[in-house]
Amino acid sequence: QVQLVESGGGLVQAGGSLRLSCVVSGSIFSLNAMAWYRQAPGKQRELVADITSGGGTNYADSVKGRFTISRDNAKNAVYLQMNSLKPDDTAVYYCNATYYSSLRDVLRGLLGGSWGQGTQVTVSS
Repeated sequence: QVQLVESGGGLVQAGGSLRLSCVVSGSIFSLNAMAWYRQAPGKQRELVADITSGGGTNYADSVKGRFTISRDNAKNAVYLQMNSLKPDDTAVYYCNATYYSSLRDVLRGLLGGSWGQGTQVTVSS
């Protein structure tokens, strides 16, 4: 079983910063892409940023230049540094990881995926 545990959310004033962390544990042969999503009240979950196993990154237009995604493969962790936060960034932030559970799954091209439980980020104006 694979578990994702997020931390680092909280309440911050507009213009402030937060750093989210997500650690993956469990039966994993190798991690593939990892990502951060967010869901504000009454809205659909949306992609914030993702990062490939090789370090390539992609960002939503709304966070470009303010957020930075990074990963530490040795720790099975992904991070989201959020700067210049705005009230519109208020949401529950979810970590997502894709992975191969075994060498057999690598050879079969069978990717698994899991979500974290979410961490609340609230930005006050």
